[in-house]
Amino acid sequence: MWKLHFPITANNLIFMVIICKLNLFLLKILKMYKLLFFWIGFGSILHAQSISDELVEFEMLKNPKQPTEVSNRFYKVLVNSPYNVTAEDVINKAKKDHQTALAQYDGVVQKSEAEFQKKLKEHDAEVAKAKERFELESAEFKKLTMLERMAMTDQGKSPKLVVPATPMYYKPAPPVYQEPNLNNHVIVDNQVLASQILIDGFSKEGMYLDVQLTISAVQFQDNAGQSFVNQPTTLIVKVNGQEKINQKFFTEYKFLSSVPTNNINKSLEEKNHLKKVMTFVNQYLNDEFGYQAVKRTVKLEKVKNKGDYDDLEKAHIYVTTNLKKIQPADPVRTEAAFSGMQKGIDIWLSTLQKVEFKKDSKSAFNAKIGEYIYFNLIRLNLALGKKEIAEKYLNELQENLISIKLSYDEEQELKALENEIYKK
Repeated sequence: MWKLHFPITANNLIFMVIICKLNLFLLKILKMYKLLFFWIGFGSILHAQSISDELVEFEMLKNPKQPTEVSNRFYKVLVNSPYNVTAEDVINKAKKDHQTALAQYDGVVQKSEAEFQKKLKEHDAEVAKAKERFELESAEFKKLTMLERMAMTDQGKSPKLVVPATPMYYKPAPPVYQEPNLNNHVIVDNQVLASQILIDGFSKEGMYLDVQLTISAVQFQDNAGQSFVNQPTTLIVKVNGQEKINQKFFTEYKFLSSVPTNNINKSLEEKNHLKKVMTFVNQYLNDEFGYQAVKRTVKLEKVKNKGDYDDLEKAHIYVTTNLKKIQPADPVRTEAAFSGMQKGIDIWLSTLQKVEFKKDSKSAFNAKIGEYIYFNLIRLNLALGKKEIAEKYLNELQENLISIKLSYDEEQELKALENEIYKK
């Protein structure tokens, strides 16, 4: 039992009542503080943004170095080369080579027999030298003391007669005809080569572009036991009758193989090198004149929270959906896609006007929202090949960086975007 250790008087009772009321007052204040902290925390949760990213793949029309009006996109190709071989030519040559080998077979056998007889004589001479060397070593060995001879014998240094193996004769096998592997041969002519030149966005129904391609035969060269190759090629292009390109390629010898030329399949190597030449010429012409569809990927971020950010969610849908609708071969649909994409871009730009670029801003549209919109605008315009516009948004972002806390990864990405914008 608890016992009171002070007398119950009127003053003591008044004091106890005051203490109880003070405790109740303090409990109320504590509850108010807890409620205040709750609303502060809840408010910060309301304004915290959940930002994720998405990789969007789309096709884009790559503009050439030398543009051509749509009405003039026609070309013709003339190829001049030493290649004029058919499959029948290759087979006939293989049969002819076989007949030649048959006619030369007796001579090959006679030559091999003569070489064998020469090896036998050389072998006899080597045997005689071996015996003579053995006799001299044996005579010197006998002059040694018994202990010295025993020591040399234990060490395996006593004289031994080593006779070279007797050569064996292997008669050359008679020639056997084999059908040639047509995949290892260059079976083309100038018309076939001309048909392999394709300029994107152009048709072969005119000659606004006049392409003249001269290809020499492949030349192989040995150097320090290695194989090198060249194939001088000249490309001349006239635009509406005016010469715009006159270039030579593959004139220098380039490394081919680490073995000499007599150890390589020259027919196959020539076929592969000609294919390399044609691939290069096609890419060169398309870079200069062609309208190529290229695949690109861009990272775009979005904010997930509902309510204040519904318009930003809509902007993301506008941009990503219409990016995927771009069709380089269909100008009408591409124009419509860009129009739809602009709706999303306009939402981004209008949202930027609401952003408070202040540290510790409690606004729903704080610096983090501004950062992700600017990054999206820079990435998107770079992917679309609009460097000047990307640079404009980069400059605006940099003006507000003092109020934006970038992570390490974001800093590295910003540096990469800057390098891409300012790269010539």
